[in-house]
Amino acid sequence: MKNGIIFNIKKYSLHDGPGIRTTVFLKGCPLSCWWCHNPEGINPEPELVYRRNRCIGCGTCISSCPESALYLASEGGITIDSVHCNSCGICAEKCPTRALEMMGYTISVKDLMKEIRKDIPFYDDSEGGVTFSGGEPLGQPEFLKALLEACGREGIHRAVDTTGFSPLDNLMEIAPHTDLFLYDLKVMDPEKHLKYTGVRNELILSNLRALAASGARIFIRIPVIPDINDDLENMAATADYLKTLEGAFQVNLLPYHDFGKSKYANLNSLYKLAEILPPEEEKMNQIQELFCKVGIEARIGG
Repeated sequence: MKNGIIFNIKKYSLHDGPGIRTTVFLKGCPLSCWWCHNPEGINPEPELVYRRNRCIGCGTCISSCPESALYLASEGGITIDSVHCNSCGICAEKCPTRALEMMGYTISVKDLMKEIRKDIPFYDDSEGGVTFSGGEPLGQPEFLKALLEACGREGIHRAVDTTGFSPLDNLMEIAPHTDLFLYDLKVMDPEKHLKYTGVRNELILSNLRALAASGARIFIRIPVIPDINDDLENMAATADYLKTLEGAFQVNLLPYHDFGKSKYANLNSLYKLAEILPPEEEKMNQIQELFCKVGIEARIGG
């Protein structure tokens, strides 16, 4: 029986593929994008999250920690000693307000399918299905393939939301079991891509070319991040690349938002785009027009 590590199951999702969907978030991602709205999905292992606004300063976690890695902070609440904390989760089990919580847990394909089946009536009514996201779902290839196969046997529509940064063999192994790929394109310049995501983009681009040539159905999703990739030069380069691909695809332009900003504080991590505002509507329309002018269907949102 295949097991994997996930960190969330989102019911009634409307933005991760067609129809009403269940989105399953797998733990672990090789990228660390500055604008990531799921930073709790980057670490492949379960990790401790602290929500300061829920803490009542009772000290239960401090007395229960076997590593003495927690102590009261002078400004209130607690401080976690990241050097000594081993994410055992005992403090989270004892916390009466769930200020401390383990993010990520192991689950079997069998148990996850039980959760997915609960939503089948919604899929049938809306032509929806399941989307496997993350993190990067291809970071757990055997678990992902087993889930896709299980959904396929029950006639459930399957989408995979991917960065494309994975060995090509892993990608092509799941392609026959995937009804739709939601494939991210971020920045065309490889050095700029490295700066803002932590990896270069050559593998991502070559994988997309191979996937398109295979006949896979693909929605290409481009996050529009002010001052990072929203310049017309980058968008024109993206359009030029897309024109060379085989097969049919649609492009979704996703305006930047900071909905995940609070998660960084919970993880005691710095959010690097704190001063960035969402792109103006005029800018989004300008980018959409650029793609449409060269014959590429582009939608804002999705």
